[in-house]
Amino acid sequence: MEDDDLTHTGEGGDVQMVDVSDKADASRRAVASGAIRLQADTIAAIRENDVAKGDVLATVRISAVQAVKHTWETIPMCHQIPIGNVDTDIEVRESGVKLTVAVDTVGKTGCEMEALQGVTTGLNTVWDMVKALEKDDTGSYPETAIEGVSVVEKTVDR
Repeated sequence: MEDDDLTHTGEGGDVQMVDVSDKADASRRAVASGAIRLQADTIAAIRENDVAKGDVLATVRISAVQAVKHTWETIPMCHQIPIGNVDTDIEVRESGVKLTVAVDTVGKTGCEMEALQGVTTGLNTVWDMVKALEKDDTGSYPETAIEGVSVVEKTVDR
């Protein structure tokens, strides 16, 4: 890769935001998903809404949307974009919780980072809310893991 191909690096090697000023606005959508592996008792507590910290699924939806809206504040070279819509889909499975976040925008740059941020923050929120149930006798989390986070769809309509 040539230095000219690096979009976030200036001539002197310093980091910079990509200039999208000349790009045309387009309708854009990104969908990301991932899962958190949990113990069977924890999954049952989530299904029964019997987690001491409160409603896990409602809190995850709120945290995912909030994370999407604040992505530009936590990823240094990420543009602040207008968020048109955020959809969350939470699937409680036998092995844990799968979260899918879809983000729609109209603008000059994509929304993949926002979708990924929604998923990772949402899954971290699950972990935070159920950590007391997931800890073993030593305070570790031997079965808990966030897995398979990826962008599963990206569209641009020019």
